Amino acid sequence: MTVSMTGFAARKGQGAGFGWAWDLRSVNGKGLDLRLRVPDWIDGLEAALRAELGRALGRGNVSLSLRVAREGGEEAPLRVNAPVLAAVLRALGEVEAAAMGAGVTLAQATAADVLAVRGVLDTGAADEDTGPLRAAILADLPALLAEFNAMRAAEGAALQGVIAGQLDRIEALTGEARLEAEARREASAAALKEALAKVMANADGVDEARLAQELAMIAVKNDVTEELDRLTAHVAAARALLSEVGPVGRKFDFLMQEFMREANTLCSKAQAMALTRIGLDLKTVIDQMREQVQNVE
Repeated sequence: MTVSMTGFAARKGQGAGFGWAWDLRSVNGKGLDLRLRVPDWIDGLEAALRAELGRALGRGNVSLSLRVAREGGEEAPLRVNAPVLAAVLRALGEVEAAAMGAGVTLAQATAADVLAVRGVLDTGAADEDTGPLRAAILADLPALLAEFNAMRAAEGAALQGVIAGQLDRIEALTGEARLEAEARREASAAALKEALAKVMANADGVDEARLAQELAMIAVKNDVTEELDRLTAHVAAARALLSEVGPVGRKFDFLMQEFMREANTLCSKAQAMALTRIGLDLKTVIDQMREQVQNVE
């Protein structure tokens, strides 16, 4: 059920007198960040692609590149868009005048700089009805997304196996910690009683009930049962997330913080070498799992 945010797909298609080549890839990200490089002379294409990708994907930094050429490999001829060029040159003049007025010297813009401005160069295809071409390209998109999602699902399956193994390890370490904590319980109680007896034997006027209460509070503070119970609950919650359908990465991110919080508290309360070792092993596995979770959609 787990889907990775890492994926790649490439595909070629043709229709309406043109051929095209797709390149779609993604890496992990906090949200869905779409970066498209598509021909701007095909009316409405970029907006339509953004809408389709937004519906198909949940999270990730996604890059889509689309190259379009006439059938036979002939690229659509380039030409200068005179109205856009005039507007760009006017804007450059205004910027230079404002800079001179402020006593600022600007580097001279080159022809390459001007041509790089979006819209200055377009293609002869801009005069054509691009509706049929847009429809043909959009009709080819589902096949590209199917290949892309298949790879993300395969990556997710491998990721799920790794995370499941790490959860098994956390569960086993939690069990070891319970055994160590139980073995420590009797020794801790005996040490507290011995400390109480020494204090009572060497101090006059000590309120025995008050002292016993303070020692009991110390014992409660050193008890790790609650932390171990929470770790067990977090393991169950994580396994439930692995079986869910849909994006669960954000929930996993939050759960990893809870895992680490309990492991840190366990280490701070341990007061025994064996229990401290288990706590450190838990933190190591949790940190490794956190790195894997960063790739879950």
